[in-house]
Amino acid sequence: MMVKRQEFDHGLEEITQLLVEMGGRTEKALIESMEALKNTDVETAKKIVQSDSELNQLEEKISEIGAKLIATQQPVAKDLRRILIAFKISSDLERMGDLAVDIAKVVIRLDGQPLIKPLLDLPRMADIVAVMIRESLHSYVTENVDLAYKSAKDDDQVDALYSQIIRELFSLMVENPKTVGQAMLLSFVGRYIERIADHATNIAESVVYLMTGKRPDLNQ
Repeated sequence: MMVKRQEFDHGLEEITQLLVEMGGRTEKALIESMEALKNTDVETAKKIVQSDSELNQLEEKISEIGAKLIATQQPVAKDLRRILIAFKISSDLERMGDLAVDIAKVVIRLDGQPLIKPLLDLPRMADIVAVMIRESLHSYVTENVDLAYKSAKDDDQVDALYSQIIRELFSLMVENPKTVGQAMLLSFVGRYIERIADHATNIAESVVYLMTGKRPDLNQ
């Protein structure tokens, strides 16, 4: 019985390490795609797009290990919940990575054209979201419900900045119709960052569910 438990704990530890690696890669992709946007750096953006498959591979590895643990160890209660939540978190992280790639694709579409306005609020949004990714994953690793709630609360700041960005871009389009194309692309970037924040909030919700057995709605 003790050997079985050790095998299970080892499998869980492996899954946790893979989730942390996914989180780090996701955060890096977001930061680098925003740097590429600020510098209209098409070459860096192309590299981000090309590296997307690495996150998919990590998600598949988590699924394989988790499925094997369920089949061979037959976990119940919180142990089973931890594996199922790991599946959910890896799916959220993979989607976040896709959204970071979508930002890089905007950079490629801009094709080096000068930005219509200095980027202030978009990078600020991205910085907050990068912290949310880090904190939501850390709350999972350390089983820290308070940190999960704090991470989800940061989503309010992201939403406020997104609304502000949309208002500013709309004003620009009204003042100068020639900016419409780029303004739309920049509004997409804001939406992608906001969606990444939503997925980070999903992770925080998963942590609360893991620890309490209750499903909160932190997106309120």
